[in-house]
Amino acid sequence: MTRHKVDHASLRRSLLGGLTSLGLFASLVFSSLISPLALAQAKELTLYTARHYSSDEALHAAFTQQTGIKVNVISAGDQPLIERLKSEGPASPADVLLLADAARLWAAEQDGLFQPHGSQRLEAAIPADLRTSSWVGLTTRARVIVLDPKRVKAINVKNYSDLAKPEMKGLVCTRSGSHPYMLSLFGSMLVADGPAKTEQWMKSVVANLARPPKGGDTDQIRAVASGECAVALSNSYYYARLMRSNKPADQEAVAKTQVIWPNQDKAGSHVNISGGGIVKTAPNAAHARRFLEFLASKETQAAFAEGNNEWPVVRGVAANNPALEKLGGFKADPMPVAKFAAQQRLAQQLVDKTGWK
Repeated sequence: MTRHKVDHASLRRSLLGGLTSLGLFASLVFSSLISPLALAQAKELTLYTARHYSSDEALHAAFTQQTGIKVNVISAGDQPLIERLKSEGPASPADVLLLADAARLWAAEQDGLFQPHGSQRLEAAIPADLRTSSWVGLTTRARVIVLDPKRVKAINVKNYSDLAKPEMKGLVCTRSGSHPYMLSLFGSMLVADGPAKTEQWMKSVVANLARPPKGGDTDQIRAVASGECAVALSNSYYYARLMRSNKPADQEAVAKTQVIWPNQDKAGSHVNISGGGIVKTAPNAAHARRFLEFLASKETQAAFAEGNNEWPVVRGVAANNPALEKLGGFKADPMPVAKFAAQQRLAQQLVDKTGWK
């Protein structure tokens, strides 16, 4: 019997090669089995939203029914959501970020939290003055003047500038000047009138305050109704909420006050937005884009705006809101929201300088 000399090195290489091939084959088989499951699990998106309306839940359900994409919702205030995204970094599960003000959207963009939406549908649906390449407006509202008609005649407060008149001394109420709603208004003035004129206006309004700035916009409306002051600034949707409320105290506040659309003989009333964009590190960017396009569709816009008593951004879509209809039409300032949003830092400096805390 002939004995053959065993080449141990060759045998070792042969065995390792066989194991490698077997491992590769097993990996391919396992991958083919798990891919459908992985794809099914990936058919979802995570929404970080500053909106907190029950009507949004119905829209999320409608989106899921239409597309099969599940919407996971995390709700918080604008700034907490921004801070959360910054702290999570690339590990964040967030796909879409919805915020309540152009100032916050601009801040999020400056922090590098958005990626270009890259959607021709969004660009076709949403007016250019209400969007950028990174974020889009989805609803609009106006910054209005609310007054007590028994103490102040409407003819005397036709414009924002009228709040600085000497005869307004001790009559004006506002929320903190550092709030985004106020900073956006100041930003629009900085663009239109320049820093010097805006600063002088702010100083004069601070001198006319009936009390230190405090509370939210609803508190300002109530302060006018109670006689604590006679004139205040508010977003239009806060007033519309009170109009639609069944509570006697809310109805009384509406009965004692009046809304003025400012600057109708000038550029028009200051208009702001709520909106959102695709998070830079979105795990499901395609789903996020589809979700934003859904919110900007003609079929969805009225319901989305209705959730907060705002106006749709898509042309040709009616608000379908009895309170807003009752308030009547107005001329809106056509200033692009990105222009006044970019003035936030200077606006905050003027708040600090003029004492509008």
